[in-house]
Amino acid sequence: MPADGELLPLVESFYLFRHPGHEIDGVDRVDIGQVRFMLRGSGHRVFPDGHRETSLAVMVNGPCGAAAAYHIDGPFECFGVSLRALGWKSLIGIPANKVSNCILDAREVFGAEVTDLLEQLRALDSLEAMAAVVVPFLLARRTPVPRNHVALVLAVREWAASGEPGIEGLYARAGMSERQAARLCNEYFGGPPKHLERKFRAIRAAMVIYQGGDPKDAAAPFADQPHMIKEIKHFTGHTPTTLKEGIDPVLAVTLDNETFHFLPEVIPESVDAMR
Repeated sequence: MPADGELLPLVESFYLFRHPGHEIDGVDRVDIGQVRFMLRGSGHRVFPDGHRETSLAVMVNGPCGAAAAYHIDGPFECFGVSLRALGWKSLIGIPANKVSNCILDAREVFGAEVTDLLEQLRALDSLEAMAAVVVPFLLARRTPVPRNHVALVLAVREWAASGEPGIEGLYARAGMSERQAARLCNEYFGGPPKHLERKFRAIRAAMVIYQGGDPKDAAAPFADQPHMIKEIKHFTGHTPTTLKEGIDPVLAVTLDNETFHFLPEVIPESVDAMR
């Protein structure tokens, strides 16, 4: 369910995931910041560097640098909040690159009240009802974002949407020094501009292939086809072949429509992020 109103600059969407199985294994593509409420089930996540972390009742996942595997002992039910880059800064406040491949205890971020919120959510049944409970909780925890930081996030959006190669295009739009732009990209997006360029290029190629496009066309921005395959695997956990056969159903949803989760960490241009 897309966010709206005052939360729109900070939150991309709310979601509710249910799975009846007792053993659930899958892979999360490279992702934006998430707040996740484990309503039923528990498990662990294996990060790109190989280390494993156990899920928490309420957890904050930083923007990841690569796809990560997960295992869940179900049945499983999870309510989640997908944060935009500005939402990460405003609501979480920790530099994203410092926590990009780990799980944070939401109690340490939001306080003990988040445990009470979890119990309220467990008593509800619909996505709409859960979002209605969480929205005021998040609104009460907003902090201001500096305007020059908003300008950088908008520059990333324009650059990523343009599809132009090279990070020079971002620097030209940012209106600040390359060093400052790189620092803020790390803080808001969890990686430097070059990493963002690789991520956007790989996700765009994965979308083309999943939606039935010619892999040769998808490979055009890469050095060659093996390079494309390697990058898609790094950021989605899938090869071009498995994008079409045996794709993780959650990944499939995010690749099915370019208006959903393509550039979710980038704020819509028409929204005033300082409200």
